[in-house]
Amino acid sequence: MKKFALGIDIGGSGIKGAIVDLKTGEFATDRVRIPTPQPATPQAVADVVKQIVDTFADQLGDGPIGITVPAIVMHGVTRSAANIDPAWVDAPAGQIFESLLGRDITIVNDADAAGVAEVRYGAAKNHPGLVIVTTLGTGIGTALIYDGVLIPNAELGHIEIGGVNAESMAAASVREREQLSYEEWAKRLDPYYQRLEFLTSPDLFVVGGGVSKNSDKFLPLLHLKTEIIPAQLRNAAGIVGAAYLAAQRRAHPDALKDTIPGVPTTKKGAKKASQS
Repeated sequence: MKKFALGIDIGGSGIKGAIVDLKTGEFATDRVRIPTPQPATPQAVADVVKQIVDTFADQLGDGPIGITVPAIVMHGVTRSAANIDPAWVDAPAGQIFESLLGRDITIVNDADAAGVAEVRYGAAKNHPGLVIVTTLGTGIGTALIYDGVLIPNAELGHIEIGGVNAESMAAASVREREQLSYEEWAKRLDPYYQRLEFLTSPDLFVVGGGVSKNSDKFLPLLHLKTEIIPAQLRNAAGIVGAAYLAAQRRAHPDALKDTIPGVPTTKKGAKKASQS
């Protein structure tokens, strides 16, 4: 595996990138942040990603590039669009990026990237069991990692609690919008985590998202059998996880890449899709 890789994290307000030292999980360069374009279509976002890649071109060389998106990602195709332009739904995003950049990239779900980073370098470093990392933010992202192996695209923030989508009642954005105290919010988080615990029987929960810095105000109020701890990497997790997964993919190519029905499978087709 390469020693360094570039991680880029696409968020609703900013696109951030840095070269990561894969041995330590720390940034090997300063982080670069560029505001997310509006509308945040795949092509518009790809143009910003290219600016970040160009910024690090000399330091990166032919090193791997990993990119997170707030979407389900199946072999380079984005199947959903959470808090980003609906044009991402069923878009050949990986091909769009590769056509513009002229090189291979790895595109991954943002919660998956954060989860892998926490298990590889952060709060759950080298944990041998089933770790579920949840990111509490605009929605609820989830990542399942068993003995260091990611099970991708686990959209468990959408399980129903009392017939209601969990993230619509328990996301951090809901707490802010409804001006809930931490005690009131914990009463909504508790049934969510209890249900998740029952369905998956994890060995450890890790809670990320910006609100994790205040974890002492709500985690002790939850009634779980499973240990639950705050994340460590916070805002760096997406970049770090994307870089690690890109290096891993370089070593172990995706045998199913570009096999999604109805999606162009050539660089020429990707270029055409990116310009539409």
